[in-house]
Amino acid sequence: MTSAAAHPPTASYRLQLQPGFTLHDAERAVPYLAALGVSHVHLSPLLQAAPGSTHGYDTVDHSRISEQLGGEDALRSLAAEAHRHGLHLIADVVPNHMALPVPEQLNQPLWHVLRDGPDSRYAAWFDIDWTAQPGPVGEPGRGRLLLPLLGDRLGSVLDQLTVDKDVLRYHDHAFPLRPGTENLPLPALLDRQWYRLAWWRLASSELNYRRFFAINDLIAVRVEVPEVFQATHAVLLRLHGEGVLDGFRVDHPDGLADPRGYLRHLADATGGAYTVVEKILTGDERLPTDWPCAGTTGYDALRRIDGVLTDHAGAERLITSYQRDVADRTSAAEAALRGRAELTGPHGELAAEVDRLLRIVRRICAAEPGLADHRLPDLRDALRGLLTEHPVYRPYVVPGEDAPPEAVEHLAGPAGADPRGADRLLRDLALGRLGRSAEKDEFCRRFAQTTSAVAAKGVEDTAFYRWNALVGLNEVGGDPGRPGLSPASFHRWCAAQERDWPAAMTVLSTHDTKRSADARARLAVLAELPEAWAAECAAWTTAAGPCPDRATAWLLWETMVAAWPIDEERLVQVVLKSVREAKVRTSWTQPDEAFERTLTAYVRGVFGNAGLCPRIAGFGQLLAPYARSNSLAAALLHLTVPGVPDLYQGSEEPLYTLVDPDNRAPVDLGALAVRLTDSPAERAGDLAREKLHLTTTALHLRRTRELGAYRPVAADGPAAAHLLAFGRGPGVLAVATRLPYGLQRAGGWGDTVLDLPEGRWTDALTQRQYEGGRLPVSWLLERLPVALLTEDG
Repeated sequence: MTSAAAHPPTASYRLQLQPGFTLHDAERAVPYLAALGVSHVHLSPLLQAAPGSTHGYDTVDHSRISEQLGGEDALRSLAAEAHRHGLHLIADVVPNHMALPVPEQLNQPLWHVLRDGPDSRYAAWFDIDWTAQPGPVGEPGRGRLLLPLLGDRLGSVLDQLTVDKDVLRYHDHAFPLRPGTENLPLPALLDRQWYRLAWWRLASSELNYRRFFAINDLIAVRVEVPEVFQATHAVLLRLHGEGVLDGFRVDHPDGLADPRGYLRHLADATGGAYTVVEKILTGDERLPTDWPCAGTTGYDALRRIDGVLTDHAGAERLITSYQRDVADRTSAAEAALRGRAELTGPHGELAAEVDRLLRIVRRICAAEPGLADHRLPDLRDALRGLLTEHPVYRPYVVPGEDAPPEAVEHLAGPAGADPRGADRLLRDLALGRLGRSAEKDEFCRRFAQTTSAVAAKGVEDTAFYRWNALVGLNEVGGDPGRPGLSPASFHRWCAAQERDWPAAMTVLSTHDTKRSADARARLAVLAELPEAWAAECAAWTTAAGPCPDRATAWLLWETMVAAWPIDEERLVQVVLKSVREAKVRTSWTQPDEAFERTLTAYVRGVFGNAGLCPRIAGFGQLLAPYARSNSLAAALLHLTVPGVPDLYQGSEEPLYTLVDPDNRAPVDLGALAVRLTDSPAERAGDLAREKLHLTTTALHLRRTRELGAYRPVAADGPAAAHLLAFGRGPGVLAVATRLPYGLQRAGGWGDTVLDLPEGRWTDALTQRQYEGGRLPVSWLLERLPVALLTEDG
């Protein structure tokens, strides 16, 4: 369902605001962005975040625009400049969570809760289980909030805790003291607080507040409570009402208790402002049609565009070579299941979330004799199995309503299962089938919130760092075990998207992609020469010596291909982050320093190998013409398929960034502005200028004419499978090359032709003109691997 909007976007441009690129910098970029051809500037989170934040998702104060970004005055000035150039603003909204304690009193709601406990007027803001931790001395039956922030066990850091009047301090952290406890001896003082300071390692097993995935210092907010929604959104809603903000991107809706309810509330409060949701869709999953928004932020489009430009058969052969080389036949699907299962085990990062769900179930069973007598081990095993095997990020069950058919299918369970068993009980509770009570409703909502955390952490933050056959496939929402997409499937998805979500965003690169679009374009070529790449990979390993881990060797070599030329320190940091996320040989919480030193030395040794780096550079040159074709094809598809293209900062030229924080650095937009005026002669043979020209040409086309109905266009001839073409209404035709290495090996386009509708057509990219009829593709794509044809008149 499409929402209304005062100024519907034709295209947006994402800017990552941070201390190194503020609202003032964004204002200076407006003339360039207008000249580029977008209609909206897409801003990362705007509210006051933790000091020094480079991403803005760690909000500490919902009542003001970030001072380190320039404050509300700077935002208003940016909006005024944007409006003068015909542009409008989309803001990133973070409804799910905010930051835990940072220097004193920045997070006022949490500060009050820490001071006053469950009696605080802000207690309803946070999703805290007050029964899970022993209460303060003298407060039987009322628990405390666990704060796992200490660097060691409490007894080892007592001398690092100090009392300053009514504030308890630990390094950079500050905590309020419960009134009347200021003069107690330290051990007694600690026992009387509404919070329990604890060693950070206790978080996975004893945490009693909901958080963002497994990040302890991002505490979840109960935005489903009307007063919390109003308080956390008041500034953004006011700025929207005053015309400063025009639309919203909603971060992580899967974490919310009721995503549909939240979106309805937001739509009511804004009169149906343009809103997109960062919803991760898995496989053939579709966005719920009753969500009042314009659609997703575009990872589903990224997967289809990458897929249609990837050789399925070659990728399958490459996967076989990878499994043979690393001596591990684990499939991508099996790696994903294993990653999910590890998270919910007794020592997993989400064990505390599992325990909280079990406490709810046991209270439900205690209240109803008909549900009693389930053994705790049976409940735990059944719950872990459900969380591990749930095939998408979450079910969308609303207590009191019939469960959606998709949720019933995903939670159906095996035929013949014991109807009175623990597994059946949990499935029925998750589907809301056992009637209503506060506890049953809570389980239904919390189960859905937990499945999304298990999916995100177990798959994209674990398995996708372990399974390295073709790392360009390992993006959010991806399925690396099913690489590639046929043109027919691509066309079907585009048609469905146009029918159901015509104003959804489409993306190729974001602040969360592990590899930017152009880096993935290089990696896609490897699927077309799988045997050659496997041999090259083995040769590089022979030249560098045995790698400490074979799967990591594939990650290393493919990362070098994706981002070459890359400097040593940048590569070391990316590889170390990847192996820590993989959690096989080392991890963030249990680092193996010896392994990390050995791996770091191995990576650095590559740069000191006199023969290896030139060979890597030479292989990159071999890939270059085919990677160029993939980059330009992906860019054209991104800008012309149904939806609203969202460009990531700097991606209008080739961008070879890797996982964050590598992909979040400020971009020199001034230099890009200079190149907008390049002549055709200057663009020839220069991929950066070619991509910039393609981008601005397509964006201006979108701003000057509405793209019409989507229709596939087929080619005829020996190389027809290498052409992807579609019309957008009667007067626009997009044409792109796919699988360019295979095309070259087959001898090029030969007699392949495209049936061009009658009339006179101009390629907006080259200004070459054509008459309707059977047009030789070799002529059409003589200069570029893509074409954007418009009918004259």
